[in-house]
Parts: sequence; structure tokens; C-alpha cells
Amino acid sequence: MTLQASLIIKQFEEMSPKHYAFDWDNVGLQVGTLNKPVAKVMITLDVLENVVDEAIEKSVDLIIAHHPLLFTSLKQIDLETPKGRIIKKLIQYDIAVYAAHTNLDVAVGGVNDVMAELLHIQNVEPLIETEKDELIKLVVFVPEDYSEGLRNALSEAGAGHIGAYSHCTFQSAGQGTFKPLDGTNPFIGKQGAIERVDEHRVETIVPKTKLAKTLKAMKKAHPYEEVAYDLYPLVNEGESIGVGRVGRLSKEITLRELCEVVKEQYDVPALRYVGDPDQTIQTVALLGGSGEKYIHAAKEKEADVYITGDLTFHLAQDAEQMGLAVIDPGHHVEKVITSKLQRRLQKKCGTDVDFIVSNSQTEPFRFM
Repeated sequence: MTLQASLIIKQFEEMSPKHYAFDWDNVGLQVGTLNKPVAKVMITLDVLENVVDEAIEKSVDLIIAHHPLLFTSLKQIDLETPKGRIIKKLIQYDIAVYAAHTNLDVAVGGVNDVMAELLHIQNVEPLIETEKDELIKLVVFVPEDYSEGLRNALSEAGAGHIGAYSHCTFQSAGQGTFKPLDGTNPFIGKQGAIERVDEHRVETIVPKTKLAKTLKAMKKAHPYEEVAYDLYPLVNEGESIGVGRVGRLSKEITLRELCEVVKEQYDVPALRYVGDPDQTIQTVALLGGSGEKYIHAAKEKEADVYITGDLTFHLAQDAEQMGLAVIDPGHHVEKVITSKLQRRLQKKCGTDVDFIVSNSQTEPFRFM
């Protein structure tokens, strides 16, 4: 069995929309085409030559990576260079590459949420808010006997979520009228005759980013060939979207103890830290990858510690001077997203396509 690559990526982009990416980033299709059938997808952090060789060996049709293969512009494709060899193999074996970078960092359930979840951080919010999702009020008129099925379909598509509550709707009873004209095929009534139907007015809220999916689910669950519905823009603030995460541990622990937890949960053999190992920690800020430029944001959020990779010497000194502990477990800890993505995409796409996680090593650093 196969699925079109474009349909797989459509499912993926519902979780991690491309417009979440920073302006300087290069996300989306990197090599190949999405207009082809796919039987096997590989999830990876990086697209290195050993990853591509693994994809060839395992008959992979599509690679979904976190780090873009093409990040800076290429002025030539020299097949004697590592990048050139990778591109040649991808084209030769018809393997498409798609990248989700900062959009997957920002997305709910993305890299930073998984990192926070592994440390059991509670009351999580963005470290730096970049935008708020706009909210839309959706009102649908449906025959009474079909209102429950419609409400469930809307909620499963992403509508009706308020805080930690799902399936949030309101309904009121009334009577709908309509007259089927020539060329119609009415579910209820006859052409040329005014029909009166006992209906429910079902109201819910929808994030703008999930509106298209919700409307599609609404039309599929509704019995009428022409669905009567209204959309109202709301002033209510939607979900915060942003860079990094900050939250609290359920209880205070020492910096030394947190370092051990980070090593275990992120599967790293060693890490660097700044601060007194015996100081108590409860508020934790984190950002996967290279996040040293946000140390001041972490301090402003009153974090006791900031977890991020690629910390440089002088910014480590700055953090120490301002009383902010820092844990640097490396850049490669973003690998925690790969197995999560594999399970989520497999669930979304079903058994028509096989999702696997790359086993190739892409961490360049070794420890002695």
C-alpha cells in the first residue's frame, strides 16, 4: 500500500505549519517531488550521507528531517563534495527530502514540548511568544438527530478546545426552513416545496490554523448537500505560539540532580553546566538546539535554570554573573522528537505507509 507524499506532508503540516518557521529558515521540500506514491518514510534529525545510505538500504521513499539539508544557498553541486554526493544519491534513488526546522521547534507537541515533557515540567508556556493563533466562532445548523455526530467530528478536527478541555460546544433548538430548487438532491424534503426541519444550532470555537480541516470534517459529518454555517472572527486570544518553553518542576531539586535527570531523559553521556550544583531548581526554561541568545529571556521569566545547546564561553559567563544556572546537553538532544513524530504520523496515516526512525549516528561529538 502507498500514499501520495503530498498527502503525508499535508498531515504533517497540520501539526507543524510552515508559517511558524522563522524568516531566515529554509523549511519544506528540499530535494525531489511530493507528487509521487510513498510506501516508507524515514524520520531523522539530520540528512547526512550515512542517513541517505540507510534510506537506500531500507527502500525509503521520503525522508522527513528536522535539520534542513539545504540551509545555506548552493552556488554549485559538486558531486565530489559530501553535499553533492548526498544530492546525487537522493535523485538517483528517487528519495524526496522534506525539512521542518524552526516550525517544529515552535509547534505545539514539537521539539521543545517533547523536551519539557521528558523532564515532567508543568504549566508550560512559550519562553518567547511569537504570535497568538486567531480564533473563529463556527455556527452550524444541523438536524437534531445528527448534532451529536457533528459535534464529535468538529472536536476531533481540532475545534472546541478551551484550555485543558475538549469538545466544548453550545447548542440550541430551533426550526430551519429551505426550499430545494431544480437540480438539487435534498436529504430531506422535495424539490419545489418549502421544508421545515427541527434543527440544532451548534456553536464552537476553532483556531484559524485548523479552520480548513474543521470545515472539511463538518461537511463530511453533515447530512445536507448544502451546509448552512456561519464564521465569526473573535477578539478572544488564542493559544500562544513561540520559541522555547518555561515551566515548573513538581518539586524543587538541586542543579546536580537535574543534570542527572537531563542526561538520562535526553540520553546523553555527558553535559556542561553553569552554576552551583547544590542550588535548588524549580522553574526551568529550555530551548532545543542553539538557544544561547535567549538567556536574558530565561532570566526575565525568573527561571532558575536554562537548558539549551551550543553555549559559548562569554555568554556562559554572562549567565553565571546574572545568577542563571545553565545546562548544555548539546545540540543533538533534539533527536527526542523523532520517535514521537514516527508514532504520531503512523497514527494519522494508518497502515498504508510505514514510518521508521533512522538508526544512523549523526552526533559528531565523542566524549572521553
